[in-house]
Amino acid sequence: MAGCSIVASASIFVLFLLIGFSSAKELLVGGKIDAWKIPSSEADSLNKWAESSRFQVGDHLVWKYDGKKDSVLEVDKEDYGNCSTSNPMKEYNDGTTKVELDRPGAFYFISGAKGHCQKGQKLVVVVMSPRGVRRSAGFSPAPSAEFEGPAVAPSSDAATLKSGLVMALGVLAMSAGCFLM
Repeated sequence: MAGCSIVASASIFVLFLLIGFSSAKELLVGGKIDAWKIPSSEADSLNKWAESSRFQVGDHLVWKYDGKKDSVLEVDKEDYGNCSTSNPMKEYNDGTTKVELDRPGAFYFISGAKGHCQKGQKLVVVVMSPRGVRRSAGFSPAPSAEFEGPAVAPSSDAATLKSGLVMALGVLAMSAGCFLM
C-alpha cells in the first residue's frame, strides 16, 4: 500500500510539472544570440522569425547584442513605419534586454543605432489573446489592411490537448491500479 501512495504522489508531481511547462516562455529574439542586426536579406528578417512563432501574454522576448553599439527601442506603429527613434515608449541599451509581452496585440521594436531600422533591423510581434478571454468588438489582434507586421497563423492546440489527455489518463490508470491491488 505504501507503493501506491508513492505512485500517486509521483503522478501528481509530474502532472503539476507538466502544467508548469505550459506557462510563459523566454524567447531569444530571432532564435539565436546574434540576431539583433541588419538582416542580410528579407528572408533573414526578424519578422520572418516572428511570423513562424507564437507569442502568448506573459512570454518574454530576450535580445542579446552589444549595448555600446546598438539598442532596442519599443515604439508605436507610426514610429515603427517611419523608423523614428526620437520618441520611443521604452529604450533598452544594456546588451541583454528582456521585455515582457504583457497584453494581447502588436508590439513594435526598432534598432536605436543610426540607419539600422531603415535597413530592416526592426521587429513586430503579435501576442495572442489568452484563452477564455473574449475580445471587445473593437479589438482584433489579426492584421488589417493597414497593419505592417507579420501575419499570425490560426492557433490549434490539438497537440497540447492530446498530450494533456494522455497525461491525465496515465495518472488515472496509475491511481486505479493502486486501488485495484
